[in-house]
Amino acid sequence: MNPLRLAAFAFLVVSTPTAFAAERSKKILFFSKSSGFEHSVINYKIGQPSHAEKVLTELGAKQGWEFTFSKDGSLFSTPYLEQFGAVIFYTTGDLTTPGTDQQPPMSAEGKRALFTYVRNGGGFVGTHSASDTFHTNNEEKKGPDRYKNFGPLADDYVKMLGGEFIKHGKQQVAKMRCVNPKFPGLEKYADGFSFLEEWYSLKDFPQDIHVLLVQETEGMPGKEYQRPPFPATWVRKEGQGRVFYTSMGHREDVWTNPIFQDVLIGGIRWALGEVNADVPPNLLTATPGALTNPPYVAPPPPKPAPKPAPAAAKQ
Repeated sequence: MNPLRLAAFAFLVVSTPTAFAAERSKKILFFSKSSGFEHSVINYKIGQPSHAEKVLTELGAKQGWEFTFSKDGSLFSTPYLEQFGAVIFYTTGDLTTPGTDQQPPMSAEGKRALFTYVRNGGGFVGTHSASDTFHTNNEEKKGPDRYKNFGPLADDYVKMLGGEFIKHGKQQVAKMRCVNPKFPGLEKYADGFSFLEEWYSLKDFPQDIHVLLVQETEGMPGKEYQRPPFPATWVRKEGQGRVFYTSMGHREDVWTNPIFQDVLIGGIRWALGEVNADVPPNLLTATPGALTNPPYVAPPPPKPAPKPAPAAAKQ
């Protein structure tokens, strides 16, 4: 072969995958199927894009990201996922069932394709109720098992994410303590921050997570928070992939809060590989009591049905 042609051919072989990877890294899937409770920020009101989608569209325009918005779980497959640099979940429940929103569910193969995608280098970002997804135990079972750490027996999704939702109390102002202000998006928040939100109580943290923000529990009303401080935002590596999760994102005003946007943008950029950070495992140093869950409190027994009024006496 002509040496010039050979050189040109070699250039194409080397440069094309790189160009594709660069193009793919700008494409992000925002997946918001709700097989359980559907949050208002992802609800399509009168057929209009959800609140979260509008915010992400604006952020994407500033960051050079192209978002695809979907609630269709049936699309999940290896070829489908490979077109994205990262996938963001704002989901609930067992996504292999139609559930609450009756949108097409994932297949078992689609769920496995998600794990393969991340392990092979895809980015994964979980917001708020992404931890209320694929519960280890029956989602509808509200008993003491929801308060246990399942560890190696946890659902593969929970293990990939790095934690699982237990319960939340009333919305309140609470403090986030910043562990790593050098992580992208946290540079301005070394002293932490506070605002009104629906704060999750979480469990089943593997020791390989790198905790970024800690839920300070002292003074928080609610039995859900009767526990030592625990991780609320973290990252971890899954094979060659990067996983970022934050428990924030319930309220619509949180999505427009500059603090949340800074945290979310930093997490997405890290998951995409646009920026790097030193993220060694730090669960037991950042949150020594993280594996102590709140005590289970049995719900009160249902009230007995009222007795029917006695029939009127016949005259």
